[in-house]
Amino acid sequence: MEYSRAAIALWWILSGAALADGNTQDRGGSIGADAPAGKPYIYKNSAGKPRGMEIFFPPNHDPAKSRAPGLILFHGGNWNGGSLAQFRIACAYFASRGRVCATANYRMLTKAEAKKLPPGESRKRVCVTDAKSAIRWFKQHAKELGFDPARLVVGGASAGGHISALATLNPALNDPADPKDVAIRPVAFLWFNPAFSPEDANDPEIDVQRHLASDLPPTLVFFGDKDSWKKGWDAVHAKMRSMDINAVELHIEPGQDHGFFNNDPFQTMTLIAADRFLTRLGLLSGEPLIQ
Repeated sequence: MEYSRAAIALWWILSGAALADGNTQDRGGSIGADAPAGKPYIYKNSAGKPRGMEIFFPPNHDPAKSRAPGLILFHGGNWNGGSLAQFRIACAYFASRGRVCATANYRMLTKAEAKKLPPGESRKRVCVTDAKSAIRWFKQHAKELGFDPARLVVGGASAGGHISALATLNPALNDPADPKDVAIRPVAFLWFNPAFSPEDANDPEIDVQRHLASDLPPTLVFFGDKDSWKKGWDAVHAKMRSMDINAVELHIEPGQDHGFFNNDPFQTMTLIAADRFLTRLGLLSGEPLIQ
């Protein structure tokens, strides 16, 4: 019954976010498809196609008066799929907590398309480049959107976790059209079973271990102990510990596999944990709206 009450509370929050934004479009087809979409924006064009994000605003949000913290999340999908729908619930929830939240897509190539890339490119590299553009666009428009670009949290799930890490930790892989004076370092990370692979060591530009530094921002990580991607995370975490990086808060859920956080009760549990994490950092205040 507790999880039923939490689910009802989440749906109430989502409905309120949709009404506040005037957007109740249901785009369907994947996790979170029944959640209201955010307000759509195009942040760039790459490979001849628009790349977009959805933005969720707090209730009664007035950009001219607000300097709320910001949050941007990147969906998973093996670097070649996935949907903005994955983080609509999380974005709507944190918007209800006073944040301006975005979830962004990026260029996703099939294996056949990736083979046609010029030398030096890869499907993971182009994802990271687009993610950098999305973060820069979001921060560049912080004033008109009504949030504080100096208090931006970045994160993602699976491939999106990997992309968010390399987009902010690796100084390379920039789009030449992007404004380089817009810093992309976040104040914190939210990583939902980030897909770090030992194979990434073959390409330093997409290997997170090559770009770790002792000043890593506070980082919250979720994993199921049955997740096959956890081996990659364990190697990264071991490297962090060897560098005396102590900024990581790790939540391991027994008996759970990849993507466990997408469904309740774990979706509610991870949202509450993320809420409390951000509150400890001074980026939220008060108690979570769900229990």
